[in-house]
Amino acid sequence: MPEPKRSPETTGDEPRRPAAPIRLGYLNSVQMLGRVTMDPDLRYTPKGTAVLGFRIALNRRYKDQASGEWKDQPYYFSVNVWGQQAERLGETMKRGSAVLIEGELRSRSWESQSGEKRSAVEINARRVSVLDRTFGEGQGQSPAPAHEPEEDAPEAAAPDALDDIPF
Repeated sequence: MPEPKRSPETTGDEPRRPAAPIRLGYLNSVQMLGRVTMDPDLRYTPKGTAVLGFRIALNRRYKDQASGEWKDQPYYFSVNVWGQQAERLGETMKRGSAVLIEGELRSRSWESQSGEKRSAVEINARRVSVLDRTFGEGQGQSPAPAHEPEEDAPEAAAPDALDDIPF
């Protein structure tokens, strides 16, 4: 294999220049299909923005290699929905509702009353579709429409808006 060409002024002992940093875009997207584990909690920030909080459960189904049996492993996630979408969902969604969540992960941290530092990663939902059948759907009517995100939802759910959460 031929040796690489060197310019006459280098000896080959100089340190290599660092490569230019790789510029990564921003991708934080989550889609989950699960069931609501308890009745949603509709609250309002001090500025009057509606926030609907709830938890969903979903299962990972896998075959145990040792026994050959199928097993379920549950996962639980906290979800927050903001604005008018939160108010509408608060009227229709209940414990056991099947939902499709589209959003992004958000991390927050706080100090507990005992002085412990705590943190949580939650789903900040942009769109929530309630997949339950409602009265009358069996007679040829279509399922309930998805609750579309508000035009002002990104501002309402900005990181500094999280400081207004009363819980």
